[in-house]
Amino acid sequence: MTALVIAEHDNASIKGATLNTVAAAAQCGGDVHVLIAGHNAAGAAAAAAQIAGVSKVIHADAEYLAHGLAENMAAQVLAIASNYSHILFPATASGKNIAPRVAAKLDVGQISDITKVIAADTFERPIYAGNAIATVQSTDGTKVITVRTTGFDPAAATGGSAAVETAAAQADSGKSSFLGSEIATSDRPELTAAKIIVSGGRALGSAEKFNEVMTPLADKLGAALGASRAAVDAGYAPNDWQVGQTGKIVAPQLYVACGISGAIQHLAGMKDSKVIVAINKDPEAPIFSVADYGLEADLFTAVPELIKAL
Repeated sequence: MTALVIAEHDNASIKGATLNTVAAAAQCGGDVHVLIAGHNAAGAAAAAAQIAGVSKVIHADAEYLAHGLAENMAAQVLAIASNYSHILFPATASGKNIAPRVAAKLDVGQISDITKVIAADTFERPIYAGNAIATVQSTDGTKVITVRTTGFDPAAATGGSAAVETAAAQADSGKSSFLGSEIATSDRPELTAAKIIVSGGRALGSAEKFNEVMTPLADKLGAALGASRAAVDAGYAPNDWQVGQTGKIVAPQLYVACGISGAIQHLAGMKDSKVIVAINKDPEAPIFSVADYGLEADLFTAVPELIKAL
C-alpha cells in the first residue's frame, strides 16, 4: 500500500500545504511518494526529497507543466495512478481543480476535505459548514483524496533522504494554456500560512475605519489581515482577505476577531485556530462560543487600548 502526494510548488520550493498533505498520507499506512510536475523544477524535487517520511520523489519536467494546468497535471497523475492505493491533493484551489478529473477518469468517488485518517479506508470530513463531521468509508481500489491542511500538523521539511526518480512527462493536452497571472503582493504573511491573524467584521463601518483600526494592530503583532464575508461584501476589505466557508480556511496559533459576530460561515473557516480572541460589544455574539478569550467591549475603544498595551 503506497500513497502518492501531488505537491504544490513554485518550481523552486515546496509550498506549505504539501507538508500537511504528506502528514495525512503517512497516516494512511505504507510508503509515501511525492509527485513534482513542473518546469525546471529540480529545486522543488530536491526540497521534496528532504521531507520527513517521504520515500520517493517522482519528477516530471516539461514546459507545459510549469503552471500546474489541471488538464496536463491530471494526465501526469493518471499515467502513474495504477501504482498507488491513495492519491492525495491539498484541498487548495489547485488541488480541487485536479483531483475531480483524476477521480472521474479512474471511475472512483472522490473523498473531499478530510480532517482525520481513521484507517486506510476510513476518513473524517466536515459537512454542513463544519457543524457535523461525517465518517466516510471507501471501498474503491484507488482512493482520491483532498486534504484540509488545517486538520493535520505539517511533516518536517527536513530530515528525509528520498530518492528522486525521473518520469516521462505526458504530452501537452492542448486543452488550456497559461496566459498570465496577477498576484497581489504584501509585506504581511500569506493568510493561510500566517501564525497570527487579525480579522475585522462589518462593525468597523467603512474601509477607512477598517484600515485605521485593524492595520496598527496587525503591524504590532506581525499578523496577517483577514475579514468576514460581510466586511468583504461591504467593500471594507479585499476578497483575498475573506476567512470562512466561501473564503480561506485558516488555523493560526492566534486568531483575533474584532467586530465579527461569528456566523456559521465564518466559524467554519477559523474555529480550528489554536487560540481565539474575540472583541465584540454584543454579549450574545456567536463568536464568543468558540473564543478562548472574549472581551465584551466597543472595538473602537478596545483595540487602540490593546495596541497601547502591546
